[in-house]
Amino acid sequence: MAFQLQPLPYPENALEPYIDAQTMRIHHDFHHGGYVNNLNAALEKYPELHNQSIDELIRNLNTLPEDVRNAVRNHGGGHFNHSIFWTVMGPNGGGEPNGAIATMINEVFGNFENFKTQFNDAGAKHFGSGFVWLVRTTDNKFDIISLPNQDCPWSEGHYPILCNDVWEHAYYLTYQNRRPEYLKQWWNTVNWDAVNERYALATRPQT
Repeated sequence: MAFQLQPLPYPENALEPYIDAQTMRIHHDFHHGGYVNNLNAALEKYPELHNQSIDELIRNLNTLPEDVRNAVRNHGGGHFNHSIFWTVMGPNGGGEPNGAIATMINEVFGNFENFKTQFNDAGAKHFGSGFVWLVRTTDNKFDIISLPNQDCPWSEGHYPILCNDVWEHAYYLTYQNRRPEYLKQWWNTVNWDAVNERYALATRPQT
């Protein structure tokens, strides 16, 4: 079965004033939707690959046929990354983290303000387009990384917990070239309950 674009988990205007409805509509329907369409087109001659989840495709890029590997990296990565991005945000979000993710942040980064500063700094200094991530690394540590374009931490064996999109289409209508302002305001949208769910998956016992 072809990959499908799932609807946003909240109304387009739910993250205003931090992210405007028009940006959400264009970002979700056309950018994310375009990645899904292009991924399906790339896999047309390999229908058996539709039996794999997007997680499996991204995690095992090097095992894919060489002629579609780059398309899956780019378009499959766009689908994978955005599918996480929408879920770690939500209406009435923001504030201090809670639960297990708050404990980890305090233990690893000192406190939430230090964590935000490091996360925002990684996003502000990222050259060009990409995402900034909080991940559980392959050696079971927690780190902030930025990756170009639609590259995924999952392809490198890192488990993605939280991400922010720093492609210009994610913020330009409201913030223009003021990426640091967008990064600062974005924290008002974070759904910490969803982040805690991803953290629980990242730290579950390995089988």
